[in-house]
Amino acid sequence: MSERDVDAELVSRVQAGDKQAFDLLVIKYQRKIMRLLSRMIRDPAEIEDVAQEAFIKAYRALPQFRGESAFYTWLYRIAINTARNWLAANKRAPSTPSAFENEEGETFNESDVLTDGSNPESEMASRQIAETVNKAINYLPEELRNAIVMREIDGMSYEDIAESMNCPIGTVRSRIFRAREAIATRLRPLLGDTGDRRW
Repeated sequence: MSERDVDAELVSRVQAGDKQAFDLLVIKYQRKIMRLLSRMIRDPAEIEDVAQEAFIKAYRALPQFRGESAFYTWLYRIAINTARNWLAANKRAPSTPSAFENEEGETFNESDVLTDGSNPESEMASRQIAETVNKAINYLPEELRNAIVMREIDGMSYEDIAESMNCPIGTVRSRIFRAREAIATRLRPLLGDTGDRRW
């Protein structure tokens, strides 16, 4: 049974009146939604509030959910719209941190770049790379940032991303390419790369 099938089963149970099935969906996706919202809102308490509001909206809208898209794709859209509404209501711009913060470490797994024979120098280099990647992602325009996060961090397919962002797959590919190029540009000085390498 695929993830989408599992979600569809849980959604059917919610639509039939099983509130505990929705709790399972919240548990499954709460961390992902909080991570998504942390790219738009800085204050952890406010992120929690907006996430809760997004889940409440999703619960209320579930009777109309027809399963034409994956549940997470649908929930993602609700969360993004809820965050945008919250930012507009509070007259705030989406966050663009000026420095790397520990809470952002989740977006880049340092262990991915550490070798078994890691030493203090390589660990420091790995931390610098992680910081640079996170800064680069955070400084991307919202549409590029969302596309690269959905693809590289959430592991969504191009089709699901296109559906979430309400645009053609070609546009998604272009946004992801541009995001990767922007990240690579910031990484090249750290890696001693002249720019010949394709990312």
